[in-house]
Amino acid sequence: MSTHAKRERLLLADLLETRGPDAPTLCEGWTTKDLAAHLVVREHRADAAGGILIKPLQARLERVQAEFVAKPYDELVQLVRNGPSKMSPFALKQVDEAANTVEFFIHGEDVRRAGPDWSPRELDPVFEDALWRRLERGARMYGRKSPVGLVLRRPNGQTAVANRGTPVVTAVGAPSELLLFASGRQEQAKVELDGEKPAIARVQEAKLGL
Repeated sequence: MSTHAKRERLLLADLLETRGPDAPTLCEGWTTKDLAAHLVVREHRADAAGGILIKPLQARLERVQAEFVAKPYDELVQLVRNGPSKMSPFALKQVDEAANTVEFFIHGEDVRRAGPDWSPRELDPVFEDALWRRLERGARMYGRKSPVGLVLRRPNGQTAVANRGTPVVTAVGAPSELLLFASGRQEQAKVELDGEKPAIARVQEAKLGL
């Protein structure tokens, strides 16, 4: 049975292949080739991938990232599609599902929504629930840079507090759209915002996300 992460991986690989190496993404300054290189480094070069989160390692990450950007695009896309080696922790189904479901979904939307005439995907309720569980657990991390209080709410009333504070802005939408909003894709996320207008403006411009 296919996992969410595997499905999102294959969809993202297809998107990267279709768009080609020079297409824009929602990741500031990155083309599709830069994004593909990032994904490959993350899974294949643990010695450098730590720089994604650890500042002292960022210089090494940038060097290794540049090395992979120089590789043929088709090779990068194939590495994304095939995934890590069997010796990698990412090869374990449980790790893959925990670490890659959100990663591949968000980056897939980074490619889709940077292009013209896009519309939100119709996601099945099981996948929306899976995204909500991950967003709920990580809400405080996603919203820690919000300049105002931030609440995330599904249409069914389920709520996660991303940042405590006043005034409060409440974002309402499907878990997939709330996840994109909370990860810094505010402009493209299809959510409704409730709160004072100045507070809404501040959270729309904030650097949200991990």
